[in-house]
Amino acid sequence: MKDLAIEYALRCRNRRAVLRCTCTVLERKHAMALHIGIVGLPNVGKSTLFNALTKAGAAAANFPFCTIDPNVGCVAVPDERLAALAERSASVKVIPASVEFVDIAGLVAGAHKGEGLGNQFLSHIRQVDAIAHVVRAFLGETIHVAGNVDPSRDVDIIDLELAMADLTTVRKRKDKTEGKARTGDATAREELEVLQQLEAHLASGKPVRHLSLATVGVEMVSELALLTAKPLLYVLNVDEREALDVPMEAWRERYTFLGETPFIVLSAKIEAELSELSDDEATAMRADLGMTERGLDRLIRAAYALLGLITFFTSGPTETRAWTVRCGASAPEAAGVIHTDFAKTFIRVEVINWKDFAELGEQGAKSQGKMRLEGKEYEMRDGDTVYFRVGA
Repeated sequence: MKDLAIEYALRCRNRRAVLRCTCTVLERKHAMALHIGIVGLPNVGKSTLFNALTKAGAAAANFPFCTIDPNVGCVAVPDERLAALAERSASVKVIPASVEFVDIAGLVAGAHKGEGLGNQFLSHIRQVDAIAHVVRAFLGETIHVAGNVDPSRDVDIIDLELAMADLTTVRKRKDKTEGKARTGDATAREELEVLQQLEAHLASGKPVRHLSLATVGVEMVSELALLTAKPLLYVLNVDEREALDVPMEAWRERYTFLGETPFIVLSAKIEAELSELSDDEATAMRADLGMTERGLDRLIRAAYALLGLITFFTSGPTETRAWTVRCGASAPEAAGVIHTDFAKTFIRVEVINWKDFAELGEQGAKSQGKMRLEGKEYEMRDGDTVYFRVGA
């Protein structure tokens, strides 16, 4: 299978290219990392979890505001399909998709009024794709800033602080828009109506993600990068025993704030201990504990589901690589993830399921009728192996 760089060179020289890809599907136009912001109160285990996930060695101490600057770490998305494809293609390199975690300082009640260090840290996560809210549900000896462990109260605090931060952003934009609206500017008037709706909603402490908006409102929310509009995932940081023994459905019964919001349960302490071991030792320890997978794997899988993402691969002698696109993306959109020109000049796509490709190879899959020829309307499926044909 030809390498994509070689294929692109051929395209430039011959005004035609044939691109080989092994597919799954991202809303972005380029293969960029998925970005997840980590929020929570001080001492809930955010930085401990960040360290465990990324092995980045972020500061994690038993006092508030240990983390001043954001900690940023990029981790590979686990995907066993890559190895099978790389083996079939005899690839020199294997490049997985990636997730970037951004861990900011813990917020406290009244941050929007200047308590603690205020909410100055929130600017660091305004451009993330989703927010992981770490909620402390373990007891232990670690100091809690409120004096006792109460997950429901803690969630209310963070929800309010994020809403108030968004409210400040909305009011600043509203102040600028009101003047234009008074001059009779139709666009400004429409925007002002949206801003007033957002202001009233946020002033009541409610997140924007629960607000139905017209198209102009959706566009404005995206432009303002409102925190409470971002998809949310709860990460319950629990005691070691409860991470292994308590059924998932029991957590929703225990904590009503979970509602229908996606969540995972893990022990940051266990994950931190596992991260210090070799791969073989970590596998053995998880087996002893009855854990089937890492907390990282569950967190990434939950984030992909939350954002509606799937994965696709390119595979050849030079490299096998995983890419990400949104669920429901068309074949031209998937081609555009690799290079924007490919979306514009897309002709058709030859599709082979990754299992068939790994087992039979390209020619074997074709000879056994495992390859399909699809056009521009084809909707990508997770694990597709595709051969893009593009023109000049």
